[in-house]
Amino acid sequence: MEKYISKTVNETQEIAKALAAALKGGDVVAFFGDLGAGKTVFTRAIVNALGYDGYVTSPTFAVVNEYETKPTVYHFDMYRIDSEDALYGIGFFDYLENGGICIIEWSENIEYALPENTIRISIQGSGDEERIITVER
Repeated sequence: MEKYISKTVNETQEIAKALAAALKGGDVVAFFGDLGAGKTVFTRAIVNALGYDGYVTSPTFAVVNEYETKPTVYHFDMYRIDSEDALYGIGFFDYLENGGICIIEWSENIEYALPENTIRISIQGSGDEERIITVER
C-alpha cells in the first residue's frame, strides 16, 4: 500500500502521472472517495499521461467514455449503477476483457464486481482541503 498527501491539484496530477507510467492493458483502476475528492482530476492526469490530448470529463450520464490512448482507456462513472443487471446492460464485463485500461469512479457501487487484481485508489478530502491518497495494488 502506498500513501500520499496532496496539497494541490498539481501534486495530485503528479501522483496520477507516476501511476500511469506503470499501467498496462487489462489493468482496472477503481476509485473510492466522496464527491469533489478529485477522482476525475486524477483520471484526467492518467489519461493525459497516456497520450490523450483532449479534455477528460466524468461520464456521469454516458456511464463510460473511451479515450484513444495506448492502450485504450475506458472511463466509467458508476454513480447511477445499482445492480449487476445494469453492469451487464452497459457491457461492463466485456470492457474488462478487451485489453484496455478500465478506470472506474464510484467503485463503491460495484465493489462486488471488481476483479481480484484491481488497483484501488482511495481519496480522502475535498474542496480546498489536502487529500490523502491511498493506492493498493
